[in-house]
Amino acid sequence: MVSGTLFTYPGNFRAEKIMSVAKMSDSNVKVDDKFVFGETNKSEAFLKKFPLGKVPAFEGSDGTCLFESDAIAWYVANAQLRGGAEPHAQAAVAQWMAFAQNEVLPAACTWVFPTMGIMAFNKNATERAKEDVKKAMDTLNKVLLTKTYLVGERITLADVCVAYAMKMLFENVLDAGFRKPYGNCVRWYTTIMNQPAVVGVSGTPKLADKMAQFDAKKFAEMNASGDNKGKKDNKKKEQAPKKEQPKKAEKKEEAPAAEAEPKPVKEKDPFAAMPAGSFVMDEWKKMFSNNPEDVSMPWFWENFDHENYSIWYCEYMYPDELRLTFMSANLVGGMMQRLDKLRKYAFGSVAVFGSNNNSSISGVWCWRGQNLAFEQSEDLQIDYSSYKWTKLDSKSEDCKKKVEDYFRQQGSDSTGREFCDGKIFK
Repeated sequence: MVSGTLFTYPGNFRAEKIMSVAKMSDSNVKVDDKFVFGETNKSEAFLKKFPLGKVPAFEGSDGTCLFESDAIAWYVANAQLRGGAEPHAQAAVAQWMAFAQNEVLPAACTWVFPTMGIMAFNKNATERAKEDVKKAMDTLNKVLLTKTYLVGERITLADVCVAYAMKMLFENVLDAGFRKPYGNCVRWYTTIMNQPAVVGVSGTPKLADKMAQFDAKKFAEMNASGDNKGKKDNKKKEQAPKKEQPKKAEKKEEAPAAEAEPKPVKEKDPFAAMPAGSFVMDEWKKMFSNNPEDVSMPWFWENFDHENYSIWYCEYMYPDELRLTFMSANLVGGMMQRLDKLRKYAFGSVAVFGSNNNSSISGVWCWRGQNLAFEQSEDLQIDYSSYKWTKLDSKSEDCKKKVEDYFRQQGSDSTGREFCDGKIFK
């Protein structure tokens, strides 16, 4: 087991990446609580071990000294996180780590740092960065269409490194509108950042409510603060307010945020405004959970409100790309995990049919209202576009047969593949 000390300042996402990997690998890595950025890393003793004075830096209990975050993460990781024993898997992990450093981080810093007051705003550079981010997310979205993780069937350094490279994007500028076309990427990111080892280091993941904008006042204040602290140059101190003079321009900067204020309206629960009807979803879920199907299914049909609730059939549109059945089940489970806002108004059963490399995914859902639930709110539009949705006639025999089979998790799909695995949304 690797053990050693990490030198860094608080809030360094690169260091958080390393600490998350260490936790996943049961490596004994501690952060030096006496480290002072700008002092410790400029000392002769530190530079002797780490010539560039960069952080994070790592000193192992065996004397190993490393100063690049990916190299440190690789060193403290276990074999599984490195890709296992197969050279091709290890190469794939290294590929995605390079992708994070070369394709994601430069664009992320260029876009996000100005909104934090760290860098001056350059419109052309920011627009190019946005396009680069879209390209990177589009790449991830396609790769993750039928995969839970980037390499293999378990989390690797590929996932951790790319996710942490995107952390500042998701937290600051990737609002719901920007995220919408990249459902697979968002699913994967939230899956990685919700891992216990990651949450234990970085806390519960946050997604931006609205796109952060460059704040000229914040940038001027940070610039002035840096000049005064570093050089105590009175002339620069006097000049700093000049950067705050174009207050009208600042109001223009704030205007887009004000115009974007309708976003809170989207937070309103679209289902709460629909007629509640006579079917009580909570009662059905209790009935389903606490009784055998021979009791719960008759109750469902006796109490179902055909006027205020609807029943839908879904089919995964890319069955040829499905591989191992447990991965298909994980795909379904991941979708359900991210639909908490629908949980109060919906119930669903989605099944995997067939065997490894010859399977399909389909399911039956019921929810409040007569329209497709996922189109009622941006927050619900994560994975639904990968499925074909068909509204069923809730009074037909075909619908009743589908409901019985899927809620009981039995039977076969339209091609004769037998039931293999399933997930219940309740």
